[in-house]
Amino acid sequence: MLKIDNLHCQVETQDGEEKPILKGLSLDVPAGEVHAIMGPNGSGKSTLSYVLTGRDGYEVTQGSMVFEGEDLSELEPEERAAAGLYLSFQYPVEIPGVPTITFLKEALNAQRTARGEDEVTAPEFMKLIREKAKQLGVSMDMLKRPVNVGFSGGEKKRMEILQALVLEPKFMILDETDSGLDIDALKTVSEGVNALRAPERGMLVITHYQRLLDHITPDVVHIMANGKIVKSGGPELARELEAEGYDKYLGEAA
Repeated sequence: MLKIDNLHCQVETQDGEEKPILKGLSLDVPAGEVHAIMGPNGSGKSTLSYVLTGRDGYEVTQGSMVFEGEDLSELEPEERAAAGLYLSFQYPVEIPGVPTITFLKEALNAQRTARGEDEVTAPEFMKLIREKAKQLGVSMDMLKRPVNVGFSGGEKKRMEILQALVLEPKFMILDETDSGLDIDALKTVSEGVNALRAPERGMLVITHYQRLLDHITPDVVHIMANGKIVKSGGPELARELEAEGYDKYLGEAA
């Protein structure tokens, strides 16, 4: 479903220099599988999510990233979203003045229009949003508030997963969805993510900690260091990291 081959990426620093971040990263995620990426700060995990979804300021200098046979580098961010690529942000942004419920309805209909599908009607959307919001313990009062404005960290992450439940993307990238969550919120968000597991959907879960993977069991765990994947294995690899840390992998990457 997602095939990344020898991907190199650089960003421009404040003093105008080009800094390489991804340095030959290769990764395959088939449909129906959940892959986790773990790695220390600065290894390039979030950069990978930004490059896949088309964020400005990240220049691919070498390699390829193909999603369902399409070259992602040829698509604008909104085209990637309409194709079914979804990013749950580590730090969700606030959008003052835009009610959350309006944002979700417009996002859903924009994607449906881009795919040549009919828009959902207001009654259809209200039925859908009530059902999905109940699943995550999100109140209608929250949905009437501006997007993420005044929300706690846990509420923002719930909203990220609610967007996914509404949009039903083909491929989800979760960038440190567990950051800022208490134990109860982590359980609720994980249940929402697990509800989206399906044979036709792939997921890439970026995290620092085993605790998220206790709730969202991955099929494959990848360790990332110095801009590339240095080791892959099963769920036991995450437990090994929790016990031993990243030091030996940093040495191998260097």
